[in-house]
Amino acid sequence: MNTAAVYNEIKELNLSYLMLAQQLIRADRETAQYRLGIGTDIADVIDQLTPGQVLKMAGSNMVLCRFRFDDKLLLGLLTSHERDRGTSHTHAAILASARPVEAIA
Repeated sequence: MNTAAVYNEIKELNLSYLMLAQQLIRADRETAQYRLGIGTDIADVIDQLTPGQVLKMAGSNMVLCRFRFDDKLLLGLLTSHERDRGTSHTHAAILASARPVEAIA
């Protein structure tokens, strides 16, 4: 994959993430903050972005979202192929809820 294709994929990812984040925040702020792993300050900023600002941010060549699960246990629970996947995912959600949210520094 060439560099231009990588940048285009990043821009699409950013746009999808920002649009989804805004939709989740506007539908149910508390649940969105939990699912996205963000604090109130960041949720407020994302909620107030205009469509033009969303497009400008999405155009960045840096990925705006972050992979939250950098813990081998959480990744194992989420990728579990056992019969009782629901229990594994619930356990992972409980562990993830104990993690601090991101805040504006």
